[in-house]
Amino acid sequence: MQLLNYIAGQWVPSRSGRTFRNLNPADTRDCVGEFPLSSAEDVALAVEAAAEAYRSWRLVPAPQRGEIVRRAGQLLRERKEELARAMVREMGKPLVEARGDVQEAIDTADYAASEGRRLFGYTTPSELPNKVNLSFRMPVGVCGIITAWNFPIAVPSWKIFPALVSGNTVVWKPSEDAPLCANLLAQILQEAGLPPGVFNVVHGDAEAGEALVRHPGVRLIAFTGSTAVGRRIATLCGELNKKCSLEMGGKNPLIVLPDADLDLALQGVLWGAFGTSGQRCTATSRLLLHRDIAEHFLERLCAATQQLRVGNGLEEGVNVGPIINARQLERIEHYVELGRRQGARLLVGGHRLTEGEYAHGYFFAPTIFADVTPEMTIFREEIFGPVLSVTLVDSLEHAIALANDSDYGLSSSIYTRDIVAAFRAIRDLEAGITYVNAPTIGAEAHMPFGGVKATGNGHREGGWTVFDIFTEWKTVYIDYSGRLQRAQIDVEQ
Repeated sequence: MQLLNYIAGQWVPSRSGRTFRNLNPADTRDCVGEFPLSSAEDVALAVEAAAEAYRSWRLVPAPQRGEIVRRAGQLLRERKEELARAMVREMGKPLVEARGDVQEAIDTADYAASEGRRLFGYTTPSELPNKVNLSFRMPVGVCGIITAWNFPIAVPSWKIFPALVSGNTVVWKPSEDAPLCANLLAQILQEAGLPPGVFNVVHGDAEAGEALVRHPGVRLIAFTGSTAVGRRIATLCGELNKKCSLEMGGKNPLIVLPDADLDLALQGVLWGAFGTSGQRCTATSRLLLHRDIAEHFLERLCAATQQLRVGNGLEEGVNVGPIINARQLERIEHYVELGRRQGARLLVGGHRLTEGEYAHGYFFAPTIFADVTPEMTIFREEIFGPVLSVTLVDSLEHAIALANDSDYGLSSSIYTRDIVAAFRAIRDLEAGITYVNAPTIGAEAHMPFGGVKATGNGHREGGWTVFDIFTEWKTVYIDYSGRLQRAQIDVEQ
C-alpha cells in the first residue's frame, strides 16, 4: 500500500520519489505500507502551505476553531476500533492499550475544544488614571511537531489539538515507525472541516526532522522523543531563537514500603514495568523495594511476570507486545548483557523470543534484575523495554534519595498506607509527576504532563498548561486620559 504526505489539503508524494517501508513488528512479513522519505524540499512546501493558511486561520474565533477539534474528537470515537487495530499492526501494543491510546486523543480533543472558550487573558488596574491594562493570548505561527511512535495518536493530539485551538498552523513529522496513524489522523481532521494548509503531515527520517527544525518559517518546535535528539533540537532552536517544547526520557522509580497494600503494589509494578512492553517514557524502570518485604514480594513478582503472555497485540489475552524494531531489540539485549556483567542478578527473562509465533517478530521476554546498585548502567540509563531493575532500600529517606539519584525526573510512584510518608514523597521526589498507590503510568488529559532535569525543558503538555506552549502573551495599554502619561515617572510616591 502506497501512502502519501498531506500538504495543503492534498495527498502528495515526496518530490524526491524516495520511500520507506513500515513493517509490523509482530510479524515483519506484513508490510503496513510504503511512505514518502521526504526531503527539505517537501518540508518547505508544507511550511509554505501552513504559513499561507495561518493568515486566515488565526482570525477564526477560537470557539469556532475548538468546534472543529471537537468534531475531530467525535470522528475519533466513531473510528476508534479501526484506529486501534491499525495502531497495533504498526507499533505492536496490545489492542486494549491501543484503544486507550485513541481514547486519550478523544479526551484531549474534548478538553482542547472547550479551552477555545477559555483562552483567558488578564485585566489589571493601571498605576495611572484613565488607563486600562489588558493582556491576551496570541498564536505563535507555524508550529513544527515531531513525535515518537509509542503513542502514535495520543501524544500527537496533546500537541496538535491545543496548537490548532490556539490559532496556529501545524507541520507534523511523525515517527517513521508509526506513520499510518498519522495519515488516519490527517483524514479525520480533514473530514472535521479543517481548512487546507492548517494541518500538514510530512513523513521521513531525521533529515526531514532537521529540515523542519531549521526552516525559518517555523516559529516553534514541539518534540517528544529521546533526550539525545531533544538536546540536538534545543541547540538548533537556541541558535535560531525559536521557541521549543521538549518531552524526553525517563528512568522512573516506584517505591514500595512495608505498610503498602502488597497485592495492589504487585499489580502496579507489573502494569508500570511491562505495559507497552516497557516502551513508555513513564514506564516503571526502577523498583525501590524495602528490604523487609523484598523476598516475599520478589517471589510473587517473578511468578506473576512469568504468567504474562507475550505475543501479537491483536490476539486475545496478550499482555506484552513486540519491541518496535530490530535496532531497539538489540539495544535491550545490550543493556541486559551490561546488567549481567556489572553484577546484577537476573531473576526472570533476559532473552529474545524467537521460536514458533515469535519467529518473524521482535519479541523480548519480560525481565527482572535484582541486586541492582546505583553504579550500574541499568540503574541509570533509559532502556525503553520490558526490563525492571530492583534495588533494596532501608527506609523512606533512602528510597527518596535513590529515586532522585537520576539524570531524569519524569514520573514517580510510592505505595504506602502512611499519609505522612505519602506527602513527604510528594514533596521530596524530583519528578514532574508523582503517583500515590498507583504505578508510574496513567496520565490524564486534563492535567499537566512533563518532567524535570533531563526529561524536559520546563514546559508541560496536557491540561491548561499546554496553552502556555502554543500561545504568546500580548500586553495592551489603553490610555483614554487625553494627555501624555509617563509610567513610573508621573506616579506620585
